[in-house]
Amino acid sequence: MSTFKAPKGTYDLIPPESAKYLAVREAISAPLRNSGYGYIETPGFENVELFARGVGESTDIVTKEMYAFETKGGDRLALRPEGTASVLRAALEANLHKAGNLPVKLWYSGSYYRYERPQKGRYRHFSQVGAEAIGAEDPALDAELIILADQAYRSLGLRNFRILLNSLGDKECRPVYRAALQEFLRGLDLDEETLRRAEINPLRVLDDKRDDVQKQLTGAPLLRDYLCDACKAYHEEVRDLITTAGVTFEDDPKLVRGLDYYTRTTFEFVHDGLGSQSAVGGGGRYDGLSEMIGGPALPSVGWALGVDRTVLALEAEGVELEIPASTSVFAVPLGEEARRVLFGVVTELRKLGVPADFSYGAKGLKGAMKNANRSGARYTVVAGERDLAEGVVQLKDMESGEQAAVGVGEIVAELRSRLG
Repeated sequence: MSTFKAPKGTYDLIPPESAKYLAVREAISAPLRNSGYGYIETPGFENVELFARGVGESTDIVTKEMYAFETKGGDRLALRPEGTASVLRAALEANLHKAGNLPVKLWYSGSYYRYERPQKGRYRHFSQVGAEAIGAEDPALDAELIILADQAYRSLGLRNFRILLNSLGDKECRPVYRAALQEFLRGLDLDEETLRRAEINPLRVLDDKRDDVQKQLTGAPLLRDYLCDACKAYHEEVRDLITTAGVTFEDDPKLVRGLDYYTRTTFEFVHDGLGSQSAVGGGGRYDGLSEMIGGPALPSVGWALGVDRTVLALEAEGVELEIPASTSVFAVPLGEEARRVLFGVVTELRKLGVPADFSYGAKGLKGAMKNANRSGARYTVVAGERDLAEGVVQLKDMESGEQAAVGVGEIVAELRSRLG
């Protein structure tokens, strides 16, 4: 047994379970690829200030959960705790917003890191698929992203998730609400750290998950009562577009999400089968983030969906994904000449796109057939010296058990025909 183990709060994806995660990533990204979103990949670490400015210095992510370190050259870096700031930084650096085709629509998939108390559904290393639409202020864009996420989840067979929707206002109406909320919070019996947070960003207190804090928040002023006419009209159009598309949602006036950069539309996907860690994904509009990190004004919207949480949601609903077998044909050679011939057959099948594997290690027939069975292959090709002397191989259907001799020169065509 190895001396080393995966670090606390992390996990290894190992076959066959890993195939489920790949299928989830594929299903989430498929609607994006069909809707004009191009793939982007950013480094696993960035300048600390990118996240401090964008995500927010008062957030738990920045103050408690970020893996920050100093390089030998004196640079202050952090493992990326979320994807939006990195993607926007990359788009600005590459001047994608100057290409003349806004919004810039991007999707990504990768690993993210937060130093949290490990528990089911909350890991220190986790995987997300995300989407960002950069450079356009349009309710249809917000609605598009919500609809695409809903489509992705339903394509996986998920049904028992809910979409929570809210508006956080903008720079015109949110300051008035912020002042009213701060006044309310100052009258509560809150600990020193929470009171300090209330002075920096009072909306973050609404996101506090502790029961004693939530009980005191009963009667807190709601942002919807402070929205300006422009924000009200924008939010109503988002709601109408989603409704017209047949996507159901719930208005949640207390939904703020845990990042400072959100404005106007904010939403969350939750699954009640996951216990306390019920969020499987979420996002919203972040019209001021580009300016926060030194770029021009670029109103944008996006989301990130957790691959790990989505897998847990599928398990909670008992949804079994249809994962195609990794191997369709398994070759079992008996003797050196058969090894040469069947290795050539396997190589040819792979070139033609047929998943095929080979019995390595000079196993006997019994052991090789066990491997063939474990592989999940639909067909096994067996050949020995006598078969080759007659110019044939034995083709066995692993489902029916039927076996027939097929000419060596015809075996590839026969398998392609049978496998469609």
